[in-house]
Amino acid sequence: MTDTNFDLVLERVVPITPAELWQGWTDAETLKKWFTPAPWITSEAEIDPRPGGIFHTVMNGPDGERNEGTGCVLEAVRDTRFAWTSALLPGFIPHVRPEEGFFFTAIIEFESVERGTLYRATVRHENATDAQTHAEMGFEAGWGAALYQLVALFA
Repeated sequence: MTDTNFDLVLERVVPITPAELWQGWTDAETLKKWFTPAPWITSEAEIDPRPGGIFHTVMNGPDGERNEGTGCVLEAVRDTRFAWTSALLPGFIPHVRPEEGFFFTAIIEFESVERGTLYRATVRHENATDAQTHAEMGFEAGWGAALYQLVALFA
């Protein structure tokens, strides 16, 4: 049972194809070019786009900050849907809850529309507190800026 009140959603129509969005999310070298809003960078990425596969990133900030995360791919439907969670490690192994921060599940969907692709990122949280924390961290602005960096790679 899930409560969708704990979801954060970013939805945009973008002028690139579902195949380009898919590449951006599932090819590690492409992901490193856009995933983290500037001036942060994604210095490392490993992605195995199949259920049970790895979704791993290392993000670095301009003042030496480092944020590393490893999750598990839940679903990978080429050019349509890509989902992963930070609550599991590759192979569907439960992840130890971080002392600070929270788990989430990202569901990324691509749908062809007249002017390009309807892009929808739904990020599910365990509870209202985690969803609010993520929103206050700048979910909308950060995920939006990263998406436009992805679009710029292909536009």
